[in-house]
Amino acid sequence: MTAQPLTYDAFVELATADPAVVGLVLKGSRAHEGMITRHSDHDLYMVLADDMTTDLTRFAGHRTEELDLVIVSLTAFRAAGMPGFERYALARARVVLDRLDGGVARILADKARLSAEEAFRHSGAWLDAYANSFYRSIKNDRDGHALAARLDAADSIGFLLELLFALDRRPRPYNKYLTWELARHPLPGWDTGELLRAMDRISATGDVDDQRRVFALVETAARQAGHGEVLDAWGEDLDLMRPRQGGRVPPWTWHGDGPHAMCR
Repeated sequence: MTAQPLTYDAFVELATADPAVVGLVLKGSRAHEGMITRHSDHDLYMVLADDMTTDLTRFAGHRTEELDLVIVSLTAFRAAGMPGFERYALARARVVLDRLDGGVARILADKARLSAEEAFRHSGAWLDAYANSFYRSIKNDRDGHALAARLDAADSIGFLLELLFALDRRPRPYNKYLTWELARHPLPGWDTGELLRAMDRISATGDVDDQRRVFALVETAARQAGHGEVLDAWGEDLDLMRPRQGGRVPPWTWHGDGPHAMCR
């Protein structure tokens, strides 16, 4: 007789009955309301107490169309994504089992919030990376290198997102969840709809006016967050990056009453 594939519900039942398991955490599409499709599997972390063993470790590396399982110790779970690509996934993960009196939930909350020092350091680095790609795009457009200009513009958007979320002390969401994240947790001081539309246009066309318009807003936000030194290091090159005198008036602005200054 062919063995039946291990289902998510069956595994949760096994894990819940095992005292060595201190936490179960579901991440991915099934932890994001409204994002589930017929292709969505269950991305599940099983967290084990550091001083206990279990035969459930035989399922380590289990991966099917329904269940993608990661088994880690509590110590390893605390460190997961700190730093790393997994941080956003765990920041928005859903607790299925927490035998630590809320301890598993607190670990996830810590991943969702950058420290003030970490946010300041990261946002300064991402600001410089964003400015670099944006500046290259502007120069390539000026010099008639249309493809290079568009590619640099598209690159700059990734750095811009890292910057804006770091300024708000949050890990950047995966592209798949960007709209979902901003709809539920807007970036303070930014108009979500206008920001998404601007990034869409810049990624598709590399439009110089759009890029300069966004940079002007970023410069305001970055200086308020204490990153004036990063920007001033660009010297006279800032003149090329800022909106042209007499150019199109921006239809939206960054409002400096958001908590970006918490990164200072």
